[in-house]
Amino acid sequence: MEGLVVAVGLLWVLVVILAVVVFALARQVGVLFERVAPMGALMTDAGPKIGEAAPRMDLVTLTGKRLALGGPSPRSTLVFFLSPTCPVCKKLLPVLKSARTAEAAWMDVVLASDGDRPAHDVFVREKGLESFPYILSTELGMTFRVSRLPFAILIDGAGVVRAKGLINNREQLESLFNAKELAVPSIQDYLDRPAVS
Repeated sequence: MEGLVVAVGLLWVLVVILAVVVFALARQVGVLFERVAPMGALMTDAGPKIGEAAPRMDLVTLTGKRLALGGPSPRSTLVFFLSPTCPVCKKLLPVLKSARTAEAAWMDVVLASDGDRPAHDVFVREKGLESFPYILSTELGMTFRVSRLPFAILIDGAGVVRAKGLINNREQLESLFNAKELAVPSIQDYLDRPAVS
């Protein structure tokens, strides 16, 4: 009987020690999460700045339709720069299709690239992108100073750049929408703001 009491006592000591360790680990995870806060799209300083009017451009899609970019519009426009040779771009296509459906009430999605037309025709067909307006324009990329892919720019109905950045995952794409909703240049800026008491 005495051995049983000692064993139960030792087990209770171990349970208390484990509880303290779990509490300490939970606290460290919280501290680590604060240090590595969720990041939005990685912004660049090149091209039109957030809050500035997007340059007006009259473009033609791969299907021959005219598309006016910049200037007043009844809806916002997400211009997504991609390439048929970019593996991250290909990985993000299902995310982009999903975002277009989810945000269809207020936003249009335009795909943009440059290069040889035949490669893009094959890319559009293979990836099922026929329903997207697809612009092939070196001038568009140069105007917005796109240096890395995949890159996205969100232009509101007034033709003003509301958010932009390098997009590597769903969270970074959604951060553009959040930045527009919160009226901040980027989610990083929002997270860096001092807390209001």
